[in-house]
Amino acid sequence: MNEKPILSFAGIEPEYSDLDKSRITVIPVPYDLTTTYISGARNGPRAIIEASNHMELYDEELEKETYRVGIYTHDALAVTDEKPEDMLRIVSKAVSSCIKSEQFQVMLGGEHSISLGMVRELAKKYPHLSVLQLDAHADLRDSYQGTPYNHACVGRRISEICPLVQAGVRSMSKGEGDYLRSAQVVNISDYEIKQNDGWIDKILGYLTDDVYLTLDLDVLDPAIMPSVGTPEPGGLSWYETIDFLRLLSQHKKIVSFDLVELSPQPGNIAPDFLAAKLTYRIMGYVAESRGWI
Repeated sequence: MNEKPILSFAGIEPEYSDLDKSRITVIPVPYDLTTTYISGARNGPRAIIEASNHMELYDEELEKETYRVGIYTHDALAVTDEKPEDMLRIVSKAVSSCIKSEQFQVMLGGEHSISLGMVRELAKKYPHLSVLQLDAHADLRDSYQGTPYNHACVGRRISEICPLVQAGVRSMSKGEGDYLRSAQVVNISDYEIKQNDGWIDKILGYLTDDVYLTLDLDVLDPAIMPSVGTPEPGGLSWYETIDFLRLLSQHKKIVSFDLVELSPQPGNIAPDFLAAKLTYRIMGYVAESRGWI
């Protein structure tokens, strides 16, 4: 099923949203076929982009207008009704063309399973790629509901491609806990973050220089981010998150990132706006770190 045309991220004028002139490309992936609790993440990309049209484009923290680097919004990928394997092929094809054009990619989901398509392609370009997964859930099941490409398996599949560092996790199955004891996966739990002032340095120490950031919005405290498929008690605050991400951008090269699992709630637009502003803020950190702004 084809999605109806989507707005441009941040509603910026054509001068700054032209495909050939933009440094950043936004790829909406409206997919939630394997969601297991509250569905609706397929509506996340549109909600984020619609909310972004109401942001101030001047970033008060960076004291710069990030949009001036150029932000092109790709048409939403037609994946809504696809099987997980087919969805991943479509994602991989779309991101592969952007990688060849040297544009920085931002993927908006959609459920977390979509991240694997991006990682597969980036690993071809960056032989020393590592992935930072900010998430309330470990997502380390080998298979779930009859498929190894369920959103609950995405961490496991990524760890088979490159080093994986997880942070903020506060929910997992016994099988995932058993797997972590022998797997080459670094897991910094939400509890450890709350107890250890040095958690940021610890995470940075495990990552390679080239980092793909995958941010599941349920890593945040559900008090500020209730619009997710499976909210968990605890979680990161707004300032914990952005302070960490700014340091990440200063010490590592973020080669791309995704933001996933927003499941919009009718009548509650605050989480949508948070997701939009967080996306724009990370774009700003990347642009600043590369000297674009």
